[in-house]
Amino acid sequence: MASPIAPLTDEQRLTVRPEDYSLLTDLYQLTMSACYLGEGLETERGSFELFARKFPPGFGYAIAFGLETAIDYLENLHFTRSQLQELRETGIFSQTGDRFWEFLANFRFEGDLWALPEGTMVFPHEPILRIEAPLWQAQLLESYLLNVVNYQTLIGTRAARIRDVAGDRALLLEFGTRRAFSPQASLYAARAALAAGFDSTSNVLAAFKLGRKPTGTMAHSFIQALVAMEGSEANAFTAFHHHFPGAPLLIDTFDTVAAARYLANRLEGDEIELHGVRIDSGDIVALSQEVRSHLPDVPILASGDMDEWEIARLLAEGATLDGYGIGTKLVSGEPFNGVYKLVEVDGIPVMKKSSGKSTYPGRKQIFRRIEEGQWKGDRLGLADESPEPGEEPLLQPIIVNGDRQQPLDSLETLSKRTRDNVMQLPGDVRDIHQPHVPDVQISPALTQLRDRVSQHLNQSSV
Repeated sequence: MASPIAPLTDEQRLTVRPEDYSLLTDLYQLTMSACYLGEGLETERGSFELFARKFPPGFGYAIAFGLETAIDYLENLHFTRSQLQELRETGIFSQTGDRFWEFLANFRFEGDLWALPEGTMVFPHEPILRIEAPLWQAQLLESYLLNVVNYQTLIGTRAARIRDVAGDRALLLEFGTRRAFSPQASLYAARAALAAGFDSTSNVLAAFKLGRKPTGTMAHSFIQALVAMEGSEANAFTAFHHHFPGAPLLIDTFDTVAAARYLANRLEGDEIELHGVRIDSGDIVALSQEVRSHLPDVPILASGDMDEWEIARLLAEGATLDGYGIGTKLVSGEPFNGVYKLVEVDGIPVMKKSSGKSTYPGRKQIFRRIEEGQWKGDRLGLADESPEPGEEPLLQPIIVNGDRQQPLDSLETLSKRTRDNVMQLPGDVRDIHQPHVPDVQISPALTQLRDRVSQHLNQSSV
């Protein structure tokens, strides 16, 4: 008799736990940190900024998200004894001294985190966050921070654009769990969507963790199964409402208009209550109009590869819809390509001069001008510059010397901040077809510093 197959152990499961944060990185972050320590640079301070040089096509702005996840990472990052043993056993670090292992064993983030509040609009080259910490520590953080900030900023920005196109009265449901790039990503996507203005998520775990009630309807398979077993689509509707009275019904499995007509007759006879219907296929414009003629007081939801461009098309062509279930195109698509670059080390400003990938040196601040509730422009300056009259500095100290300085924002706060930020933008920046990406003013002090550092690099390069 064959012996039973052993289940996966906790160490084998590809599930991210807080104790795994330290190893969820690229190898070169560890090897570079080992070199910094080996060169006696453990006390030198490094400053890294996370920003995007350009946005995905069709994006005139981005909305910063991922800060809460970044804070959790920084507050829980540590190395266990077994993790250090695993690293030793690779043989990769055989030439590193004992000091490297001592520093990892005693790791606690000791630096500062400056960041934009989540839900704040941002433009190319503007830092979403800045890490100021011992150089070897700041280097270790790159991979994880880019992962969580890039993905959540992408999803939050898409959600904000969808809300802007659909309007404040539309019901927006996040349906992306099955298309997100991992189970973990599905939770990040649900949070970013809710924080950017969606009403609810179908992801039960995400909803519970975020203090929300999950929402959803049914799949075509339920209708097909009940038709096969009990005889008709009407039987399927009746069975579902027996267990979930009034729940929204999916009506496009066979004949959308016939289903709407059947439900209208049941409503007219006060035989049922109905809180909504969902259409997932077909000519959504024509079908929604016909369904509305039969069910004038019932909310109509559309789903099926929805995004901001499709919603705009549907509205322009006269679709009569009350809400949208949005999944695949919300949680996937063109990436938000943020980068994490060293801008200062031991008080010395540094920059990258690679063709097409140059950076601005020095620790920076974003100065924003809002007049009568409308955005008038941003100025990118050095962190020690003072705001000019009417300007507001955006990057805030979130963690100082390893200690958090302020509480986390609620989803309601983030949703309002996101909508307020979008509404401050001019229409040409919010346009989803040919958006204008505003030029950010560069302060004279930052320009002078860039020129000075660039000249020095020209003299120093091999």
